[in-house]
Amino acid sequence: MSDKKRVVVTGMGVISSIGNNVETFWQNLIDGVCGIDYITEFPTEDLPVKIAGKIKDFNAEDYGMDKPFIRKQDLFTQYGMAAAYQAMADAGLHTEGEEKNIDPFRLGVYVGSGIGGFEVQYRETAKMIEDPSGHWISPLFIPTMISNIAAGHIAIKHNAQGPCLDIVTACATSSHCLGEAMRAIRHGYADAIIAGGCENATIPLGIAGFANAKALSRAEDPQYASLPFNGNRQGFVMGDGAGILVLEEYEHAKARGAKIYGEMVGYGNTCDAYHATAPRPDGTTQAKCISLALEEAGFDKEKDNLYINAHGTGTKLNDVAETVAYKIALGDFAYKAHISSIKSMTGHMFGAAGAAEAIATVLALKNGIIPPTIHLDCPDPECDLDYTPNVALKSDITIGISDSLGFGGHDACVAFRKFEEE
Repeated sequence: MSDKKRVVVTGMGVISSIGNNVETFWQNLIDGVCGIDYITEFPTEDLPVKIAGKIKDFNAEDYGMDKPFIRKQDLFTQYGMAAAYQAMADAGLHTEGEEKNIDPFRLGVYVGSGIGGFEVQYRETAKMIEDPSGHWISPLFIPTMISNIAAGHIAIKHNAQGPCLDIVTACATSSHCLGEAMRAIRHGYADAIIAGGCENATIPLGIAGFANAKALSRAEDPQYASLPFNGNRQGFVMGDGAGILVLEEYEHAKARGAKIYGEMVGYGNTCDAYHATAPRPDGTTQAKCISLALEEAGFDKEKDNLYINAHGTGTKLNDVAETVAYKIALGDFAYKAHISSIKSMTGHMFGAAGAAEAIATVLALKNGIIPPTIHLDCPDPECDLDYTPNVALKSDITIGISDSLGFGGHDACVAFRKFEEE
């Protein structure tokens, strides 16, 4: 690693069912607050699932967006813009004016979405079915539906003229965005990258699709529905939102006196090559992904205290395969690691999940607190590791990883360390 540039986290922003800023999000995580509730945004009488981790009290104007822009954009873009606005303000990076402290060609955007403008696509498709001439289809349909448009608008807003990518790997999307952004900075392609993901998939069509694929929990009690590693789990609970981190080359951050939350030190990327939706049950490919991230991070079983922010969706297959993967990657050390799934509180944020969970990982390291897996009152015997049941735990952790597993077999793992000066 000595020949590679160091990459640090200098800004963060989040929109989630448990908070629309990092401070609220973190406080609710460590307090074990569940953001899952009954859906009120649209009728659910005929739908098989009536609960989700929807965003509450969101006002896009609070995050630098004007009314004409808001009227035109799908919520996934608005959530991404809001989280990026927070993260850039937090980082204090500017490409223009007297405050300019980064070359716009050295500022990138790696922000993805698993699905993109789902709500826009649903609405405009209904118009087309009603009138096959297409006369009433919005001229803005395509540039508000495509999944890369959030990254494009974030780049426009912050005058980021460097590398700009929209990675789409389902539920692993934003973890891959973070990992690839780290590599780009390490190898000199940018000085800073706005990285993460955003999603607004909880619409009637999304619920019907995931429910009919037998992926969703059909629990009727929203407070006891998202149950990672619990023997009573029935599937995942949908969630919306965005997570954005500003990753920055260490010397660049140091030169401008930036505050540093932590250091990104590892990244793994593998594919199950097994099934379109089910994880590889033997955990080998997921374990390899985790091992790659830990190896690059310089993980030492003798010295490190490890926290794992689990993918932990609450599906029957995923939680067991993930547990197996930890045991393969870590051996007996798996039983010493602190592990938790914040999806028990946020629901599954799809393309935004990895970045929101990376923020939780960075804050766990910074504050020495492990957020809990809430409602873990009946542990699955096959999920026998320390999943931090119900109550947050203080621990002086030195390294944290967050793994994400997406449909198509996409595996991603990102690793962070407490920041230390050279």
